[in-house]
Amino acid sequence: MNVVPLRPAATPAAAPVHFMGRLTAALPDPRFFEVQDEDGAAWRCRRAASCLLKPEVGDTVLLSGPDSHKVYLIAVLEQADDTLSRIDAPGAVSIESPGDVRLQSGSQLLMKAAQWNLQAAGASCRVDDMRYTGQAFDATVGRLRLVGRVFESVADRVVQMARSALRVVDETEQVRVGHLDCEATGTTRLHARHTVLTASELVKVDGAQIHMG
Repeated sequence: MNVVPLRPAATPAAAPVHFMGRLTAALPDPRFFEVQDEDGAAWRCRRAASCLLKPEVGDTVLLSGPDSHKVYLIAVLEQADDTLSRIDAPGAVSIESPGDVRLQSGSQLLMKAAQWNLQAAGASCRVDDMRYTGQAFDATVGRLRLVGRVFESVADRVVQMARSALRVVDETEQVRVGHLDCEATGTTRLHARHTVLTASELVKVDGAQIHMG
Protein backbone atom coordinates (compact mmCIF):
# COMPACT_ATOMS: atom_id res chain seq x y z
CA MET A 1 0.00 0.00 0.00
CA ASN A 2 1.32 3.41 -1.00
CA VAL A 3 1.18 6.27 1.54
CA VAL A 4 0.59 9.73 0.03
CA PRO A 5 1.46 12.65 2.29
CA LEU A 6 -1.34 15.16 2.75
CA ARG A 7 1.12 18.08 2.72
CA PRO A 8 3.93 18.52 0.21
CA ALA A 9 7.41 18.29 1.59
CA ALA A 10 8.79 21.72 2.54
CA THR A 11 11.51 22.98 0.24
CA PRO A 12 14.78 23.83 1.92
CA ALA A 13 15.14 27.52 2.73
CA ALA A 14 17.17 29.52 0.25
CA ALA A 15 20.70 30.16 1.40
CA PRO A 16 21.64 33.75 2.30
CA VAL A 17 24.03 35.59 0.01
CA HIS A 18 27.19 37.31 1.18
CA PHE A 19 30.25 37.73 -1.05
CA MET A 20 32.65 40.16 -2.69
CA GLY A 21 32.46 41.03 -6.36
CA ARG A 22 33.45 43.54 -9.03
CA LEU A 23 30.98 46.10 -10.30
CA THR A 24 30.75 45.71 -14.06
CA ALA A 25 27.89 48.02 -15.10
CA ALA A 26 25.46 50.64 -13.87
CA LEU A 27 21.95 49.84 -15.05
CA PRO A 28 19.54 52.45 -16.51
CA ASP A 29 17.78 52.59 -13.15
CA PRO A 30 20.37 54.39 -10.97
CA ARG A 31 19.37 52.27 -7.98
CA PHE A 32 20.56 49.00 -9.55
CA PHE A 33 23.97 47.67 -10.58
CA GLU A 34 25.46 44.58 -12.14
CA VAL A 35 28.18 42.81 -10.17
CA GLN A 36 30.32 39.85 -11.21
CA ASP A 37 31.37 37.29 -8.61
CA GLU A 38 34.58 35.22 -8.51
CA ASP A 39 33.02 32.52 -10.71
CA GLY A 40 32.08 35.01 -13.43
CA ALA A 41 28.36 34.96 -12.70
CA ALA A 42 26.50 38.27 -13.06
CA TRP A 43 24.33 39.49 -10.21
CA ARG A 44 21.73 42.24 -10.43
CA CYS A 45 21.62 44.01 -7.11
CA ARG A 46 20.13 47.11 -5.58
CA ARG A 47 22.22 49.68 -3.75
CA ALA A 48 21.56 49.71 -0.02
CA ALA A 49 20.46 52.97 1.58
CA SER A 50 23.42 52.84 3.98
CA CYS A 51 25.93 52.79 1.08
CA LEU A 52 26.47 56.55 0.67
CA LEU A 53 29.69 56.22 -1.35
CA LYS A 54 28.61 56.10 -4.98
CA PRO A 55 29.77 52.83 -6.61
CA GLU A 56 31.66 53.12 -9.88
CA VAL A 57 32.48 50.56 -12.55
CA GLY A 58 35.51 48.52 -11.54
CA ASP A 59 35.02 48.94 -7.79
CA THR A 60 35.23 45.96 -5.46
CA VAL A 61 31.93 45.80 -3.61
CA LEU A 62 30.24 43.69 -0.95
CA LEU A 63 26.90 42.05 -1.71
CA SER A 64 24.55 40.63 0.90
CA GLY A 65 20.96 39.48 1.10
CA PRO A 66 18.57 36.88 2.50
CA ASP A 67 18.47 34.95 -0.80
CA SER A 68 19.55 35.18 -4.42
CA HIS A 69 16.38 37.04 -5.36
CA LYS A 70 16.98 39.89 -2.93
CA VAL A 71 20.59 41.03 -2.97
CA TYR A 72 21.89 44.44 -1.91
CA LEU A 73 25.15 46.23 -2.59
CA ILE A 74 25.91 47.25 0.97
CA ALA A 75 29.43 48.70 0.73
CA VAL A 76 32.26 49.73 -1.56
CA LEU A 77 35.36 47.92 -0.33
CA GLU A 78 37.95 49.19 -2.83
CA GLN A 79 37.68 51.88 -5.46
CA ALA A 80 39.06 51.40 -8.93
CA ASP A 81 39.89 55.12 -8.93
CA ASP A 82 40.40 56.47 -5.42
CA THR A 83 41.28 60.00 -6.59
CA LEU A 84 37.58 60.97 -6.42
CA SER A 85 34.93 59.82 -3.96
CA ARG A 86 31.29 60.86 -4.33
CA ILE A 87 28.83 60.84 -1.46
CA ASP A 88 25.52 60.28 -3.23
CA ALA A 89 21.95 60.02 -1.94
CA PRO A 90 18.67 59.76 -3.90
CA GLY A 91 16.89 62.39 -1.79
CA ALA A 92 17.60 65.26 0.57
CA VAL A 93 20.56 64.91 2.96
CA SER A 94 20.63 66.27 6.50
CA ILE A 95 23.73 66.16 8.72
CA GLU A 96 22.92 66.76 12.37
CA SER A 97 25.09 66.71 15.45
CA PRO A 98 24.71 68.08 19.00
CA GLY A 99 28.37 69.10 18.82
CA ASP A 100 30.62 70.76 16.27
CA VAL A 101 30.53 69.91 12.56
CA ARG A 102 33.66 70.64 10.52
CA LEU A 103 34.40 70.62 6.80
CA GLN A 104 38.11 70.72 6.04
CA SER A 105 39.93 70.50 2.74
CA GLY A 106 43.62 70.52 1.95
CA SER A 107 43.09 72.34 -1.34
CA GLN A 108 39.70 73.67 -2.51
CA LEU A 109 36.28 73.60 -0.90
CA LEU A 110 33.58 74.05 -3.57
CA MET A 111 29.91 74.67 -2.80
CA LYS A 112 27.31 74.84 -5.58
CA ALA A 113 23.55 75.08 -5.22
CA ALA A 114 20.52 76.59 -6.91
CA GLN A 115 19.76 78.39 -3.63
CA TRP A 116 21.96 78.83 -0.58
CA ASN A 117 20.49 79.69 2.83
CA LEU A 118 22.69 80.34 5.86
CA GLN A 119 21.27 80.90 9.33
CA ALA A 120 23.23 81.25 12.56
CA ALA A 121 23.09 83.13 15.85
CA GLY A 122 26.62 84.39 15.23
CA ALA A 123 29.18 84.07 12.46
CA SER A 124 32.86 84.83 11.94
CA CYS A 125 34.51 84.85 8.52
CA ARG A 126 38.22 85.29 7.83
CA VAL A 127 39.37 85.32 4.22
CA ASP A 128 42.77 86.63 3.11
CA ASP A 129 41.64 87.38 -0.46
CA MET A 130 38.02 87.34 -1.60
CA ARG A 131 36.36 88.11 -4.94
CA TYR A 132 32.59 88.31 -5.38
CA THR A 133 30.84 88.32 -8.76
CA GLY A 134 27.07 88.49 -9.01
CA GLN A 135 24.07 90.23 -10.54
CA ALA A 136 22.65 91.72 -7.34
CA PHE A 137 23.54 92.05 -3.67
CA ASP A 138 20.92 93.12 -1.11
CA ALA A 139 21.63 93.41 2.61
CA THR A 140 19.47 94.52 5.53
CA VAL A 141 21.41 95.10 8.74
CA GLY A 142 20.92 97.05 11.95
CA ARG A 143 24.52 98.30 11.98
CA LEU A 144 27.24 98.16 9.35
CA ARG A 145 30.88 98.94 10.11
CA LEU A 146 33.81 98.73 7.71
CA VAL A 147 37.40 99.19 8.86
CA GLY A 148 40.24 99.08 6.38
CA ARG A 149 43.28 100.83 5.00
CA VAL A 150 41.98 101.45 1.47
CA PHE A 151 38.38 101.69 0.28
CA GLU A 152 37.65 101.95 -3.45
CA SER A 153 34.34 101.83 -5.27
CA VAL A 154 33.56 102.13 -8.98
CA ALA A 155 29.96 102.52 -10.15
CA ASP A 156 27.92 104.18 -12.89
CA ARG A 157 25.53 105.62 -10.31
CA VAL A 158 25.69 106.07 -6.55
CA VAL A 159 22.59 106.93 -4.49
CA GLN A 160 22.73 107.53 -0.73
CA MET A 161 19.81 108.48 1.52
CA ALA A 162 20.10 109.17 5.23
CA ARG A 163 18.49 111.21 8.00
CA SER A 164 21.88 112.54 9.06
CA ALA A 165 25.43 112.09 7.81
CA LEU A 166 28.88 112.91 9.23
CA ARG A 167 32.16 112.64 7.39
CA VAL A 168 35.51 113.48 8.97
CA VAL A 169 38.68 113.70 6.87
CA ASP A 170 41.95 114.40 8.69
CA GLU A 171 43.92 115.46 5.63
CA THR A 172 42.89 116.39 2.08
CA GLU A 173 39.56 115.78 0.42
CA GLN A 174 39.30 116.31 -3.32
CA VAL A 175 36.20 116.26 -5.52
CA ARG A 176 36.32 116.30 -9.32
CA VAL A 177 32.90 116.58 -11.00
CA GLY A 178 31.41 117.84 -14.25
CA HIS A 179 28.58 119.74 -12.52
CA LEU A 180 28.09 120.30 -8.79
CA ASP A 181 24.68 121.15 -7.34
CA CYS A 182 24.34 121.65 -3.58
CA GLU A 183 20.95 122.57 -2.12
CA ALA A 184 19.89 122.95 1.51
CA THR A 185 16.42 123.75 2.85
CA GLY A 186 17.94 125.43 5.91
CA THR A 187 21.42 126.90 6.30
CA THR A 188 24.57 126.32 4.29
CA ARG A 189 27.84 127.19 6.06
CA LEU A 190 31.36 127.22 4.69
CA HIS A 191 34.15 128.07 7.12
CA ALA A 192 37.91 127.80 6.87
CA ARG A 193 41.02 129.68 7.84
CA HIS A 194 41.41 130.60 4.19
CA THR A 195 38.56 130.37 1.69
CA VAL A 196 39.13 130.85 -2.02
CA LEU A 197 36.26 130.98 -4.48
CA THR A 198 37.21 131.40 -8.13
CA ALA A 199 35.69 130.89 -11.55
CA SER A 200 37.14 131.15 -15.02
CA GLU A 201 34.21 133.24 -16.35
CA LEU A 202 31.43 134.17 -13.89
CA VAL A 203 30.82 134.31 -10.16
CA LYS A 204 27.22 135.15 -9.16
CA VAL A 205 25.93 135.85 -5.67
CA ASP A 206 22.20 136.43 -5.32
CA GLY A 207 20.04 136.79 -2.25
CA ALA A 208 17.49 138.99 -0.48
CA GLN A 209 20.31 140.21 1.78
CA ILE A 210 24.05 139.97 1.26
CA HIS A 211 26.36 140.75 4.20
CA MET A 212 30.10 140.94 3.62
CA GLY A 213 32.75 141.77 6.16
